[in-house]
Amino acid sequence: MATSPDRNSLELIVTPGCEGYELLDSGGGRKLERFGSVIVDRPERQALWKPALGADRWGRAHAVFSASDEDEEKGRWRIDKAVPDGWPVDVLQARMICRLQGLWHIGLFPEQLPHWQWMGERIARVTARGKERPRVLNLFGYTGAASLIAAAQGAEVTHVDASKKAIGWAKENQSASKLENAPIRWMLDDAAKFVAREVRRGNTYHVILIDPPKFGRGPKNETWDLFQSLPGFLEDCSRLLAPENSAFILTVYAIRASALAFGQLAEQVVEGSEGRFSIGELAISPVHGGNAVPTSLFVRWWRDD
Repeated sequence: MATSPDRNSLELIVTPGCEGYELLDSGGGRKLERFGSVIVDRPERQALWKPALGADRWGRAHAVFSASDEDEEKGRWRIDKAVPDGWPVDVLQARMICRLQGLWHIGLFPEQLPHWQWMGERIARVTARGKERPRVLNLFGYTGAASLIAAAQGAEVTHVDASKKAIGWAKENQSASKLENAPIRWMLDDAAKFVAREVRRGNTYHVILIDPPKFGRGPKNETWDLFQSLPGFLEDCSRLLAPENSAFILTVYAIRASALAFGQLAEQVVEGSEGRFSIGELAISPVHGGNAVPTSLFVRWWRDD
């Protein structure tokens, strides 16, 4: 039987992020970050405390994202210093091209570093057995950091995203990472439909990354609602887990919910399977000390054979 999530021991994973990133400060509903050579000031509603640095330091930001009417989706970037159309940030074996996007995104989520490192451990375990090449499925894969890191570590990767723009950006990152010949399938598809087809085909994967939005639409206007869509979707994902040395990582952002809720859902969908759980929160820590910023909830499940 699968080991149940420990309801009395939720895990907090705090990371400074990847080598090309720094959280410089946070507070007052904002965070000040360095991505490579560019400093940005972005909204962060969970930064309830006062900033540690003064206005002079915050004033060094190249760009500030200003939300409109408390709605981050209606905000825009204010450029105070020259910012390239795209600039590189190195993450493990990948080189990511960052950009100032509509919304407040940069193209990289550095707090995911511990998950990418854990994924690498799972890939190495499958490789060491020598039976088959590791297979990784990256769902809602965005700009491809996890896909590129997995491919660089020897995995065959299937990357699924419903955004043509995101797929194009991920391929650009593939070229920047000099991984043009890496075995990556770039799938412009609705994740739920793709997973359902893979179940029917009988395909399996050693590592499945699940990073869904709260709401979303597929390339054919398919609707995704996290609370309504995730239970059935996660059931299908569980059917794609390889019988030996398999694992999944579920990450959930920007919602009012509990890691415990998602851990108990994951426990249900893998009921009857041998395996272990880790559930909790990811947070990013400032480079010079101070308050960590919570970023997302997560569930990890794995089994070793």
